[in-house]
Amino acid sequence: MTLPERVLEDLWNVVNDRFEHPKDSSYISCLVSTEKGSDKTLEKIGEEATEFIIAAKNGDRERIISEAADLQFHFLIALRAYGVTFQEVIDELSSRRR
Repeated sequence: MTLPERVLEDLWNVVNDRFEHPKDSSYISCLVSTEKGSDKTLEKIGEEATEFIIAAKNGDRERIISEAADLQFHFLIALRAYGVTFQEVIDELSSRRR
């Protein structure tokens, strides 16, 4: 397993752990336990996507990287919130390879 795969797998495991064992001090647990629940996660994806677009438009490399990481992080939380595994997404991407 390559380092990028390991990082994403580790992050996915943390997301799953916070869903299964919520902690008051956990950002993930707080995010998904709000009254808005999964909708709050979707709002964060929209916010992070917008921030990514602005950073890209401005050519701000450091912000592009930071916002891409934030977007990926919230994307994983949303996948889990809607019962989709990261592996299912990888499998779908793999099926599209020619």
